Amino acid sequence: MKGFISLSFSTTFLLLLFTSTITAQEISYDQGEKYILGGLEVTGLQSYNEQTVKTYTGLRVGQPITVPGEQISAVIKKLWGLELFSDIKMYTTNIKGNQIFLELYIQERPTLSNVTVYGVKKRKVESIIDDTDLKKGKKITESLIANTKNYLQNKYKKQGFLNTKVTIATAKDTSATNAQNMVINIKKGEKVKISNIDFEGNEQLSDKKLSKALKKTKKKKFYRFWKKSKYIPADYKEDLKSLIEKYAENGFRDARILSDTLIKVDENNIDLKIKVEEGNKYYFGDIDFVGNTVYTDRQLARALGIKKGATYNGTLLRERIADDSKPDPQDLISLYQNFGYLFSSINPVEVSAENDTINFEIRIIEGKETFLDHVTVSGNDKTNDHVIFRELRTRPGQKYSKADIIRSIRELGQLGFFDAENVKPDIINPNPNTGTVDINYDLVEAGSSQIELQGGYGGGGFIGTLGLSFSNFSIQNLFKGEAYKPVPMGDGQTFALRVQASRTFRVYSLNFSEPWLGGVKPVRFNMSLSRTQQFGVTRDNRGRFEPNRDQQFSITGVTVGLAKRVQWPDDFFTVSHSLGYQLYDFKNYNTGLFNFGNGKSNAFTYTFGLSRNATGGGRIFPRSGSNFEITAKVTPPYSLISGKDFKGIRDESEELTSQIRELPQNDPSIGALNDRLEELEEERFKWLEYYKVKFKGDWYTTLLGSADKSLVLRTNAEFGFLGNYNSDIGDVPFERFFVGGDGLGNFTLDGRDIIQLRGYQNQALTPVNPLTGQQDGGLVYNKFSLELRYPLTLKPSASIYMLAFLEGGNAFNNFNDFNPFEIKRSAGAGIRIFMPAFGLLGIDFGYGFDPDNISGQPGPHGWETHFIIGQQF
Repeated sequence: MKGFISLSFSTTFLLLLFTSTITAQEISYDQGEKYILGGLEVTGLQSYNEQTVKTYTGLRVGQPITVPGEQISAVIKKLWGLELFSDIKMYTTNIKGNQIFLELYIQERPTLSNVTVYGVKKRKVESIIDDTDLKKGKKITESLIANTKNYLQNKYKKQGFLNTKVTIATAKDTSATNAQNMVINIKKGEKVKISNIDFEGNEQLSDKKLSKALKKTKKKKFYRFWKKSKYIPADYKEDLKSLIEKYAENGFRDARILSDTLIKVDENNIDLKIKVEEGNKYYFGDIDFVGNTVYTDRQLARALGIKKGATYNGTLLRERIADDSKPDPQDLISLYQNFGYLFSSINPVEVSAENDTINFEIRIIEGKETFLDHVTVSGNDKTNDHVIFRELRTRPGQKYSKADIIRSIRELGQLGFFDAENVKPDIINPNPNTGTVDINYDLVEAGSSQIELQGGYGGGGFIGTLGLSFSNFSIQNLFKGEAYKPVPMGDGQTFALRVQASRTFRVYSLNFSEPWLGGVKPVRFNMSLSRTQQFGVTRDNRGRFEPNRDQQFSITGVTVGLAKRVQWPDDFFTVSHSLGYQLYDFKNYNTGLFNFGNGKSNAFTYTFGLSRNATGGGRIFPRSGSNFEITAKVTPPYSLISGKDFKGIRDESEELTSQIRELPQNDPSIGALNDRLEELEEERFKWLEYYKVKFKGDWYTTLLGSADKSLVLRTNAEFGFLGNYNSDIGDVPFERFFVGGDGLGNFTLDGRDIIQLRGYQNQALTPVNPLTGQQDGGLVYNKFSLELRYPLTLKPSASIYMLAFLEGGNAFNNFNDFNPFEIKRSAGAGIRIFMPAFGLLGIDFGYGFDPDNISGQPGPHGWETHFIIGQQF
């Protein structure tokens, strides 16, 4: 029996006190006696080592010890602080002279073995365990269970499940020592909805206006599917602030919420009652500017845009002074920062309120004019520094300009070498005393090379495509073996190879582009080479179509061009010039557009282009700005200088054509007539002459949302016209417009433009030539579209956005038939996925509301599915 030996009364009483559990409240330190610790035994352990516990207590055999005393109390307190034990007791087991022998009894807390969660989806269980830190081996305490329960209840209440109930139970795990399994049962119930929102005290603003101010707190209505009714306390508190801001925007700056009451209707429905005090309506009085020397009062007043007598709007006043919601706002702070005054500060101060009029002073501290000291870049592991620096609008020694920084971000994003969403300019070492600041552009490299590998069925057989595109190429490192990673990169050049082939055609192309020819000015050099071959088709004995290599038509072309960024009307404009030559070679091949199957035609072209690309927000997902392009492609008017009688050639051709049609097919004279007709047609089209004008414009508008979740409207308009100089020669059979479908031409042998118009089959809206009965291509077209875009993710590894569209357009045989309002309409939705290695992938589902030009079926065309590969963004 512990502690029972022959001792004096006082000593025996002391030991009896000590044999009970010692706590800070039970110990009376003034009654302690001094001993030498003769021994310490630790009992009750299951998983811990006895010696480890002894060492942790700090008690050593042979040391002096007062019992009871501070040492014992400190040891027990220290052990409780570990939160590893559910019970701790200290006993005396024996006393021999001045030696005392102690026993430390410890009851270990059970450890967590397994956790089972009921009431939520399986994919949510792992995140719940991580959030509550319910790891295997964790000690189970009352605190752990209570905190887990409270966390889960609050978690789902924040999501609108106000009736959430959580129960937690533990049971012994017989497969492990001192371990328990935990079972968590979550009953979320239904989301609590808002039956009604009642406003009291509002006379100046209607219930409807106040309800609109509550952006996330809405009462339930059967027709509202885009924002369902739910009560989330955090959102409700934010909406109450928005309610006061709505009053402030309408002049009621003293408005306040007297009370807001939640009334429970039933288990799943509540009412909200909001009582407001509107106060008086105020107006802007005099607005004086103090401290300004850089800009005059008149200039600042014009930039502020608030006139005396206007309804007081505190929110508008703050935005006009400093608007943090936009990257490039038109506010007073930006006005100063765009002119070099980084350290300027502007504060509106109410100087007086007379009746319902508030007078302001806009107090300005302009600070010292700021200049850029160092401009650096980081994160560009592949792209050479000079490629980046030449695009920056911020240079050392220049005045600081917020607008120049924003423009630099845009230019770096447009390169396509970096993740446009993660171009971060860091302001470093701002020094208001010296008026200097450093800027570092932190970049994240994005894949700038693409591989195109496609296979599909079309044109009577299998079509295979292999394409390689390197948009950050370095031709100067072409012969440096160490630069191949996997190809020489870093100089911002573009190099692309593409091969496409089937049984009936082959296409080869090579393109090279240098964006800064000479490395001094933004003059882009382009060169492209192409070779295409189309073979005739014959039917074999079994009725199958086979390619006939004795019948072929080929085009060999080369184009060289220069494009220069200009400064007027602004530096978003680019002017381009290019020269091209195409050789059309026929061998026993008749396209149906020509009346000769043997011979050659030539085309020498000059193309002038004017474009303005001022989109903002990234190349993949623009959010603002516009992008338009006008091009005019012309050939020399050979017929005006050649002196040939093209009218006579055409008249003779038409006469021969008429004779051939009237003769029987087996008439022996047809051969000679056809030979003569081919000679005339080859002479007529020996040098092609035409002019081709195209316009395309895109406008981007952010309708709502934040920087990474924006609902964007893309508005598009297009127009194209192909004309001739000489009616005696007529329109060329090439360079025509084919409208309809996904916009992906399998091959374009003849310079045709493939125009996307979803909801119809490919080229289904191209007009039929009444003379040939074939779709030879339109000479004029127009197209309009509206597209709503919403991003799911804009990460460097993959950018994904959804879209919905309305489109309309058509193509016409000639300008006389052209009617811009006679369009074929469609609507639909789709998704786009951009991955650096593969380019743009997507799928669209479109519904055509009008009949097409090829099926001959009346009524709507119906649904079409379009797969998008490598289209424009």
